[in-house]
Amino acid sequence: MAELSIFHLDKLPADQKQMWRENAAAMDMRFDCALSEGPRELAEELSEARIVIVNKTKLTEEMLVSAENLQLVQIEGRLENKVPAAELKRRGIPFAEAGLPSTIAVAEHAVALILSCAKKIIPAHEMTKTGAYRGLGIEPKETTERSHGFQWMKIEGLVELNGLKLGIFGYGEIGHEIALRMKSFNMEIFYHKRRRFDKEYENKLGIEYLDKDELFKTADVIVLNSPLTPQTQNAVSEHELTLMKSSAILVNVSRGGVVDEPALVKALQEKEIACAGLDVFVEEPVPYDHPYLSLDNIVLTPHIAGGKGGGRRRNIQTVLGSIKDNITHSEKSG
Repeated sequence: MAELSIFHLDKLPADQKQMWRENAAAMDMRFDCALSEGPRELAEELSEARIVIVNKTKLTEEMLVSAENLQLVQIEGRLENKVPAAELKRRGIPFAEAGLPSTIAVAEHAVALILSCAKKIIPAHEMTKTGAYRGLGIEPKETTERSHGFQWMKIEGLVELNGLKLGIFGYGEIGHEIALRMKSFNMEIFYHKRRRFDKEYENKLGIEYLDKDELFKTADVIVLNSPLTPQTQNAVSEHELTLMKSSAILVNVSRGGVVDEPALVKALQEKEIACAGLDVFVEEPVPYDHPYLSLDNIVLTPHIAGGKGGGRRRNIQTVLGSIKDNITHSEKSG
């Protein structure tokens, strides 16, 4: 296979550009990225491109006008709204998705936190491990198919997720990966983000947009995925927590500052919401005397949702691998 020339539509910082180039070279590819950010300038830069990677900068029909050599569009992630899918199909230009390892890892951890809260995994583990049944005046007995000690600790508040409503605050690649997984629990998926998807794309994804207040009122489980910006600092405050159902679960896998921590402590202490699952905090590590640590309706993990680390490099290798696979497949079938 001849050396593949790859063009990234984003204007990347120097360190990221270098990482892309090193990984591309290791796979016999030549990498470059955008010098401009405007659509007209990008259209000119695309005129000679054969393979384009799309992430933050959307590929538009206007940019395709002079892209006569384009053979493949590779999406960095799974959200097709980053490309003009209908126009690419009309032109006979294939496009491919690539689930990113770093976003998948965070999504998996979010699901783990949801289940830990819903199924009371932490207290159930502790009660089982310490033999807390002794306080109930019961003794171990051999089990059979018909006779067993179902729910022997009488744990209250267990939640079945089937048919409940999931609210995703900040629906990007991570939110999408979470939605894909929670649909297997037969949950209804609602979302809120700064720029709403068009209705046709929402229908395709099987999700429904709600404004912020409605999301917090409606959802049985809310997962926070938004970046931390001046607009999202303390986005979940006393106001939003008051809107939530007393049976609701809040999970945060974004940044600690998205949540007003004193307000969340108060909501959990007063049982205004049922449980919180947190992987991120305003201060990390969590201070040893933080009020979170005294609560029994909270699940805490030490910022491990990103998985085994090296997420950026693994993402790059995944995207480049997808390109190579798709080009190889195209050449064989052609």
